[in-house]
Amino acid sequence: MEESLRNQYAHVPERISGLVDLAYNLWWSWNPEVRALFKQVSPQAWKESVHNPVRMLREIPIQFLKLAAENPAYLRRYDIVMRRFKKYLNAAGTWFSEQYPGDSSLTVAYFSAEYGLHHSLPIYAGGLGFLAGDHLKESSDLGLPMVAIGFVYSQGYLHQQINPDGWQEDITEPLDHDMAPITRVLSPTGEDLIVQVPHIDPPIYVAVWKVDVGRIPLYLLDTDIPCNDPQNRGISSRLYTGDLEQRLRQEIVLGIGGRKVLHALGIEYAAVHLNEGHPAFASLERIRERVARGMEFEEALEQVRSTSVFTSHTPVPAGHDVFPTDLIERYFKAYYPALGIDWNEFLQLGIHPQLANSGFNMTAFALRTSQHHNGVSRTHGSVTRQMWRCLWPGTPEATIPIDHITNGVHVPTWLNHRMRDLYDRYIGPTCPNWLTEHDDLTIWELIDEIPDAELWYLHTWLKAKLFNRIHEQERSRWADQHRQGTPHPAVGGAYLNPSTLTIGFARRFSTYKRAHLIFEDLERLKRILNNRWYPVQIIFAGKAHPADNEGKRVLQQIYRYAQQPEFGGRITFVEDYSEKVAQYLVHGVDVWLNNPLPPMEASGTSGMKASLNGVVNLSILDGWWTEGYNGKNGWAFGSEAGAGSGRDAADATAIYNLLEKEVIPLYYNRSIDDIPHGWVKMMKESIKSNGPRFSARRMVKEYVIRYYPALLQATEATYNGAIPTGEKTTRWPLNWEPQVKDRETGDPFSL
Repeated sequence: MEESLRNQYAHVPERISGLVDLAYNLWWSWNPEVRALFKQVSPQAWKESVHNPVRMLREIPIQFLKLAAENPAYLRRYDIVMRRFKKYLNAAGTWFSEQYPGDSSLTVAYFSAEYGLHHSLPIYAGGLGFLAGDHLKESSDLGLPMVAIGFVYSQGYLHQQINPDGWQEDITEPLDHDMAPITRVLSPTGEDLIVQVPHIDPPIYVAVWKVDVGRIPLYLLDTDIPCNDPQNRGISSRLYTGDLEQRLRQEIVLGIGGRKVLHALGIEYAAVHLNEGHPAFASLERIRERVARGMEFEEALEQVRSTSVFTSHTPVPAGHDVFPTDLIERYFKAYYPALGIDWNEFLQLGIHPQLANSGFNMTAFALRTSQHHNGVSRTHGSVTRQMWRCLWPGTPEATIPIDHITNGVHVPTWLNHRMRDLYDRYIGPTCPNWLTEHDDLTIWELIDEIPDAELWYLHTWLKAKLFNRIHEQERSRWADQHRQGTPHPAVGGAYLNPSTLTIGFARRFSTYKRAHLIFEDLERLKRILNNRWYPVQIIFAGKAHPADNEGKRVLQQIYRYAQQPEFGGRITFVEDYSEKVAQYLVHGVDVWLNNPLPPMEASGTSGMKASLNGVVNLSILDGWWTEGYNGKNGWAFGSEAGAGSGRDAADATAIYNLLEKEVIPLYYNRSIDDIPHGWVKMMKESIKSNGPRFSARRMVKEYVIRYYPALLQATEATYNGAIPTGEKTTRWPLNWEPQVKDRETGDPFSL
């Protein structure tokens, strides 16, 4: 612990001062034993802090800490956790260290505009951020040497408030840096480290914050500092700003500034992984540095390309940033000459061949300046090849160099801790280290040994916990409205019944997600929901982007449906969807509904999280579900891609038919013990077929095996041992065979 940080927590008794170290490393967020350590000091303080140990340690009365420091039973648990923590940070005996002994000096630099790590650090908007957060957590667990770059958004997190007429209002929550698990990065003289973004006029400066994600350091850039002018101070204020010029400035700072920060910190790395196009200017800075050392542009470009991975996440054209050429010229007129090329050559790096007048396309730029490219599911890989085949004219689609690595979720984060305890009891005796080896398909076959009654009763407990959470949120909301004199009808779950089949629909309210689809035939839906003998209820949650009025209108209509008595109180809209609400939902609903317009779903990790906890998917065949669905682990419909006349009606009819003929009868088919054994069988199939295949462990290992050796081999070949400052290489055994193989095909990581 740094001395300055220790001084801030002088009230924490020395005997348990390690709690401060734990609070500032997000390792606690995916280890229930560590969270329990904080909760045992004071359950009420843990609740009041909203499960944020930094806030808890700052606000808790000192007597609670003194009592814990004098409690032998507590101290035994504390000592065990601290030993585990120190052993974990030591990085000995990890998957990486065992497969690549002696190569711990390797570092991969991971760039992303957002990271979903925990709600105590709200620097995320949605799925892209949580994928990046899960990538870091799993890289830490595997011992992969990595450093990450992102932004700290001082005004970045938007809460959702629904007005009486159902319209979404966006409420900004400023980030309280003192209550977040982040620390300032200091210069050698003990002052805040300040780095100037090179060759950008007027000058932009960034301060740096650090987050410890297990073994992975994540550095967050901050422009809200006095030495910047007011406009520049606002660059890091909000994620995905709608101001196009400010968005460009963000991406300049993230890419070019992020690369410069790594250099200032003296961090050496051998390869760069770009998570989407937002940070792609990092490649530009890497090229400029080489040209400054006397290298020709083409050679510098090739070196950067050969050591770069680019992951695209969006098949939606509007999701790719495109900047007007005059805006690009304004910000890069002092920069592009340093590359040794003229203006037209520079501009061509980001031009879409079929949309030459549209501007500078960040995805086109990222694809041109990286050698390894991938989509995030098999379907998305195919869609991405079709979208960008124009960059490789004359190349057959099958050989276009865009692969796919299907997303996965970090199992320790998203698996409910009680569900994990259940798996421990039945998998643990045969495979004590099952959680460490959870990407092994054969381990999950032991799920079948869990008695139906135990799995079902735990699921019903998690369902009740979800409903209690919704009821409490609604009570708090109602009380706040009465204090403000603006109460309006409850739609937050007041009428939810734990014995009723419950469908969950929770995601961003973009129009292509089609949250409205199940309302296509209102009369038929009413009959389904209000069936006297086999009732159904639906929980909706999600936010529309602040600038997406169409998405807000869809949300408003669903909110109004929830208030209509004709639906019998069986539709609930949960306000202010967040990571906390998502955890409850993917643990507690019975069915996870997903029905975007194909092929617009790149991957869809929420369904993976649900299946891991025994929630059954009812999903359109798009994104990950085209690989996950096996005919026994859920339901699928709508394999045709694209919109068309009658598409919504046909897909809605497919949902109604599945509900009426298969889903509802299976759920309510109970034996004499009141357990739906057929449903539980499907739950088990969902867990064991999807748990290992769609884990972040499988995903990160696949990135390592498929791309990273080639990146490092290219580094050695191009530099011949003369590694530029800030970039380093190491030797990887290129003939290593992965241990995890598909049981049916024998292929590594075959999906």
